[in-house]
Amino acid sequence: MTNSNGHHKACPLPVGWAACSLADAVTPGRPRGNPADFVGQPFIGLEHIEAHTTRMLGFVRAETMRSSGVQFSAGDVLYGRMRPYLNKVWLADRDGLCSGEFIVFPKTGALRGAFLKYRLNAQDFVTFTDHATTGDRPRADFADFGKFPVLVPPLAEQTRIADRIDELFTDLAAGVAALERVKRNLSRYRAAVLHAAVTGRLTEAWRKQNGPPDEPGPNLLERILTERRRQWEQRTRAKYARDGKQPPKNWRNRYPEPFQPGTLAHGAALPSLPDTWCWTTHDQVGDVQLGRQRAPEHHTGSHMRPYLRVANVYEDRIDTSDVLQMNFTPEEFETYELRHGDILLNEGQSMELVGRPAMYRGELPGGCFQNTLVRQRAITPLLPEYALIVCLAQFRAGRFRKIASITTSIAHLGAQRFAALEFPLPPVAEQEAIIDAVKEKLSLIDALTLEVQRGLARAARMRQSILKAAFEGKLVSQDPADEPASVLLERIKQQASEPTPKLNGPGHSANGTDQRRRGRPPGSRKAISETPGVAAVASPSVERRSRKAKAR
Repeated sequence: MTNSNGHHKACPLPVGWAACSLADAVTPGRPRGNPADFVGQPFIGLEHIEAHTTRMLGFVRAETMRSSGVQFSAGDVLYGRMRPYLNKVWLADRDGLCSGEFIVFPKTGALRGAFLKYRLNAQDFVTFTDHATTGDRPRADFADFGKFPVLVPPLAEQTRIADRIDELFTDLAAGVAALERVKRNLSRYRAAVLHAAVTGRLTEAWRKQNGPPDEPGPNLLERILTERRRQWEQRTRAKYARDGKQPPKNWRNRYPEPFQPGTLAHGAALPSLPDTWCWTTHDQVGDVQLGRQRAPEHHTGSHMRPYLRVANVYEDRIDTSDVLQMNFTPEEFETYELRHGDILLNEGQSMELVGRPAMYRGELPGGCFQNTLVRQRAITPLLPEYALIVCLAQFRAGRFRKIASITTSIAHLGAQRFAALEFPLPPVAEQEAIIDAVKEKLSLIDALTLEVQRGLARAARMRQSILKAAFEGKLVSQDPADEPASVLLERIKQQASEPTPKLNGPGHSANGTDQRRRGRPPGSRKAISETPGVAAVASPSVERRSRKAKAR
């Protein structure tokens, strides 16, 4: 193996092995092809290869593509040049076309495809290639990563190594699949616990044991609504006082009434709740506020404060490792200040993550929040921890996805839509019981999930350990009867020095550089069909047209 700089660590070469650069061992390059000539064959894009695993996830039919692609044959290795840290590598098991974002290594050279696939999948190669690229959309170039040093085993040993890796990885994959099943089941159990919590099923036995509450949900709601109005009047008076004005006559009539339950139900009846509960809305029981919008004029000022944005808010967790600042005037700070117990939800996110909630527990003293977040501040006597459980349950149930609006690839929760969303309200004592029961069950789920994640991490490390042993000659034994790799490399070098017919077709990329030309000019298919080693990957229709061209 190599270190992060791509240099071989000092160790004796296994018997029959040879050291060289990747470029000395393999040469990339396949011609481009017209999708119309590959009817019924697959087209492979970057999205069709799973990161880090060398697995194909799917494909589309080549004839559905508008632009030309790069041809490949069964046995070729496809390497995704875009964002090399994703390490998208695939050993082709069929012929077809692929995106120009792949570098195609034909099944020739000093490294067999099955061995090369795993060599490119090893972490030392990923690190080397990643360090050789820059930018927001880094692309690997063979001119750079072809310098990567490799140890080349004899061809026969390469086959034995690849076969052994296949065996070990098959066993490893079975264990990973089992862990992934447990992980999915834990996720479903989490959603089930949260759903039971906000429908009354989780505390059904508690209600029987404790009897009727002193203050049922409807009475509690009246008390919350009274407090809601009192807080509005207090804020309104303070604003008039700050502006040096007297409140106008009948100013209390301007009170904005909150959304009523069923606003988003579109005529459908809300699910039934326990008799001592009632339906309300996030707007009735909380102060819902969209965060402050970023703007150039806020980037500097005399009142700079840290703020949270969507990148900081995960499910039931706030990450303050990357916090930005902008200017909030004292008046704005009153509106956007974060307080312990505030619930923050992702306002703009992917459809799967929109509405992802977490409670602010003082992680960012003096902090505010941006308009990529919606804040829900529970109105006393509603318990903030229970409000968080409701938000978590609605997130897990996909309720936020159903009310979100889509703009391009971003889903927006919308402060008003969230405010109008239904909210199940139990008595305060039962809220406390729900909080305790959910904490107990989620703690167990969290502990089991952590163990699963550790198991998956161990499997990933084991995968790399297997590859490391393989490429140091420690996975299988050497056979002195195998032809030494040095002899093979010398033979390839001599063959490369011999003159060969030149390929004139467009898009032929022998060095892995980016070729973007579409289609072929007249005569290019003829050149391809006559070039040794390339006719084998040409489609039947290309060969037929080539023969017709010769006849003319």
